[in-house]
Amino acid sequence: MIKQVTIVGTGLIGGSLGLCLRHKGIRVIGSDKQRVLAKAEQMGAIDAGIENPARACVGSDVVILAANVGGIIDSIENLGPTLPRSVLLTDVGSTKIEIVKRARSVFGTSANSRFLGGHPMSGKEHSGIENADRALFSGSTWIFTVDGENVGDLAHEYITLIASLNAHIIHLSAEQHDRLVAWTSHLPQMLSTA
Repeated sequence: MIKQVTIVGTGLIGGSLGLCLRHKGIRVIGSDKQRVLAKAEQMGAIDAGIENPARACVGSDVVILAANVGGIIDSIENLGPTLPRSVLLTDVGSTKIEIVKRARSVFGTSANSRFLGGHPMSGKEHSGIENADRALFSGSTWIFTVDGENVGDLAHEYITLIASLNAHIIHLSAEQHDRLVAWTSHLPQMLSTA
């Protein structure tokens, strides 16, 4: 049972997720710059804030990487080897191929049970913790990049938890995800020039 999560990056997406998870009774530890953590704690998005990501992960069942894609890749490399095998590492990055590739290189044959790629297809015009919103994911699509059949019980529990936020869950490969996101992000420009 998921009792505690760590969110590395408590901006708009990480902060909104923290608000949602705390509302579900889950203890949330945030990791970010001190000023961001202070605001996240003040808003009720986290129970506690710890700047050092490795220290922030201690005792958590799930670690959510909510930074930019480069930061997520670096965090997989730096945090992945330090996490107990029982901890699920997931992310909210907007592209998946390179993220999943890094997770495979760090976790090897146990990547399917230790890492779950995720991408909430939601956001706002303005970023930052001050714009975090508990309703951000309600009615939105959340894509999970499940790689193979050996997905662990904790990953299934996490997917169920995200679905309980009223998010619509879709499972795609990393390649399918990136093609879909590239297509949808370029569609408005293509339509405007048609």
